Amino acid sequence: MSHAAPVAPDKPLVVLTQRTVWLIFGALMASMFLSSLDQTIVGTAMPTIVGELNGVEHQGWVITAYILAVAIGMPLYGKFGDLYGRRWPFLVAIGLFTLASAGAGFAQNMPELVIWRAVQGLGGGGLMILSQSIIADIVPASERGKYMGPLGALFGISAVLGPLLGGWLTEGPGWRWTFWLNIPVGIAAFAIAWFALKLPSHRSSRPVDWAGIVTMAVATTGIVMVTSWESLSSGGYDWSNWRLSGLVVLTLAAVAAFVLVETRAKEPLIPLRLFKNRTFTITTLIGLVLGMGMFSAMAMIPTFLQMSTGAGVTESGWLMLPMMAGMMLTSIVSGIAISKTGKYKAYPVAGLIVVILAMVWLTTLSGDMSMWTFGAMIFTLGAGMGLVMQTVVLAVQNAVDPHELGTATSANNFFREIGAAVGSALFTTIFTTRLTDNLTEVFAGMPGGATAGGESSLTPAAVQQLPEPFKSGVIDAYADSLAPSFWYLVPLVGVGLVLALFLPVIKLSDVAGMVARGEAVADPAKAGALDAVPEAVPSEGEEDVAGPASDDDGPGTRERADIVGS
Repeated sequence: MSHAAPVAPDKPLVVLTQRTVWLIFGALMASMFLSSLDQTIVGTAMPTIVGELNGVEHQGWVITAYILAVAIGMPLYGKFGDLYGRRWPFLVAIGLFTLASAGAGFAQNMPELVIWRAVQGLGGGGLMILSQSIIADIVPASERGKYMGPLGALFGISAVLGPLLGGWLTEGPGWRWTFWLNIPVGIAAFAIAWFALKLPSHRSSRPVDWAGIVTMAVATTGIVMVTSWESLSSGGYDWSNWRLSGLVVLTLAAVAAFVLVETRAKEPLIPLRLFKNRTFTITTLIGLVLGMGMFSAMAMIPTFLQMSTGAGVTESGWLMLPMMAGMMLTSIVSGIAISKTGKYKAYPVAGLIVVILAMVWLTTLSGDMSMWTFGAMIFTLGAGMGLVMQTVVLAVQNAVDPHELGTATSANNFFREIGAAVGSALFTTIFTTRLTDNLTEVFAGMPGGATAGGESSLTPAAVQQLPEPFKSGVIDAYADSLAPSFWYLVPLVGVGLVLALFLPVIKLSDVAGMVARGEAVADPAKAGALDAVPEAVPSEGEEDVAGPASDDDGPGTRERADIVGS
């Protein structure tokens, strides 16, 4: 077995005082605010951007490029953070996001915007994964719940500010400022992270899994493109199209190659042995089905609101706030409760039950329903999701080897992102198929038949100008197309509920990830005493709840050797 050199005496352990923890947490908050605010702002401005750049036919690529880059970047940041430390990857992620924001603001055509949005996605995926991993590094699982509150509030604030700022900037200074606004925020976030994010960096002699990276990227690209084909191709899902059929074959081959490569890699990008850990497998599957259900529900509801109420994009964003409020409330309350009791299994179970009930309720959507009733529906949906999302991440981080926190966190989020892409595509296909049939019936009696271009030619303003009974007919067509579609999501979330019932109950660790790896101490009085640190790390040959530790010459063993030998 090869051993790395002992820890150098000029690299003292990080002392995780409360002040240090909150400084690092503040840096993470600033960076996550940058990413979450961008999503709501750009979403509001997108119709104007597409119109000005004459790129309606490329609008799908703007969304797909970002989702694809986020999905591909997640496993990379997770793995490289585990191997080399998370400080520099985090700074790179902020830098990429800020640079891409400037580039997107200067874009003169849709291809340029698509490219810059992809670069933004690479940065955004890193901010998401590394923030979750760093919190696990500095805060024990038993105390991590209370930090969910500020994070939940952060997303709630960005959800409120985003539509407001996006609408104001688009109608005032111009849509380019929806991107340029990120520049000062990004610079501030980078400066805060540079000074506050004092995390250890280290070298690794382990080989990079380049074959795994390439096959993962190809497979992910194929999955996202196949599921987004409806918006990327004018012909839709025409299986006689050799491009679509070839893409499916290439995707399946890439998935098979990835699995084969990962079984043989010395340092796999996503170690398949993680799936031997019941907690990891169950939480990952829950994330997959929740991603399919959650993003599917969120995809079409704003369109329904715009058509039924005549609300603009900004106003429809405001009408979605009850869902954000529900998510924020239950995320904060459950986080505090978990920290006090140390119990977490009940929350994803209860949350998935609430999500199912909310989706059943949403099947009663109608064109003339009260907005108060609609607000109650989506508040309930958000409340259920808030009980699940952060809790499953906490559970998986608590169950894996501290040396693989980033890898496990990124893998869990990666599969949720894939679920979101697949679920949104399937739900959208079901919805649009029903909508086309319903609108054909509505306009059958109109002089000249259906409107030219079908439903694609309808805008909220145009719907409000239609004479009766066509106006009510269109609104009812959207409601009658959307409401029954939620029945397809109910059994899917039901699978997640069954899985949650089998979630193992593991005592929440009272040791932060960096302390367990021997990179930090929690008590200043122990800053110079390493004799207590090995107790937080599994001894050589011992297995923890995640299964076997790293290979003998893997990162976990090397760092344990560093601790003992120093």
